Formats: sequence, structure tokens, C-alpha cells
Amino acid sequence: MKKIIPLLLLTLMTAFTACEEPIEEIPALEVNYINLDGTWQLAEWRGEPLAEGTWLYVTLDRKEHIFKIYDNISTMYPHLYTGVFEITNDWRVGDIISGTYDYENGVWNHDYIVTDLYQESMLWTAKDDATEVQKFVRVAEVPASIIEAVRQ
Repeated sequence: MKKIIPLLLLTLMTAFTACEEPIEEIPALEVNYINLDGTWQLAEWRGEPLAEGTWLYVTLDRKEHIFKIYDNISTMYPHLYTGVFEITNDWRVGDIISGTYDYENGVWNHDYIVTDLYQESMLWTAKDDATEVQKFVRVAEVPASIIEAVRQ
């Protein structure tokens, strides 16, 4: 009888673990102009959510390779930056997005390695600073109030 109880418990544990549904992993999307196209909101910066009242939106246009960045992080007032971006591949680190601002305002502070690209989110990690990680989530559009605020 003493041997039956542990055997019965083992059988029950096996039965319960065998019934678990397998976790289906969603494969990441290929980093290309089509999959990056659209509007993205910065949700986390260096692993932390943005401070209340701050925002940054990036709109990427796959056809023209142009971007618009709406933010109130880097300036005291809402601001719109525009320019062109490109996607390249570095066999050592992966797919990279980089940009150049309009009006001879220079290049982005970093080139970013794009990883974990899914339909609803992606990560950008600065190629030259692994602590500079940004998580973006896809949104339908930049809020009208923000577009209006950068026009003023």
C-alpha cells in the first residue's frame, strides 16, 4: 500500500502536466519598410515607462522613407522633427534603422538595432549604447491634439 500511494501521485502529476496546452510562440516579423510602416508611440525608455505628460510618436512612411517625430521629451515645448530614414543590415548585429533630419539638422543621435518586431510592438537598441533601449507600440495615429500643439 505504501508503494501504491507514491505511484498514484506520480501518475496524477503526469496526467496534469500532460494536459497543459503548448505555448504557441508568435514569430517576429522581418524588419523591412513594409513592416515598420505606420505610427509608433514610445512606451518605454531604458526599461522604464515615460514620465506622465511626456510623449514621443514616430510615423514611418514605407514608400517615401520619410519620418515624422512628434515629441515633448527633448524640448520644453511640443516639437515636430522630419527627415528620411533607411534600413540596413549589419551581419554582426542585425537590422538597423537610421535617420537624417531635414534642414541640415544632422543625423539621429544613434543608429538603432531593431529587434522583437511584432505587429503591435518593437524594440530599438542603440548600436553604440546597449543601455539605450526604446520600446515602441503601434498606434492608429498621432492624436490630433498633439499635431495641433506642434503647429503652434
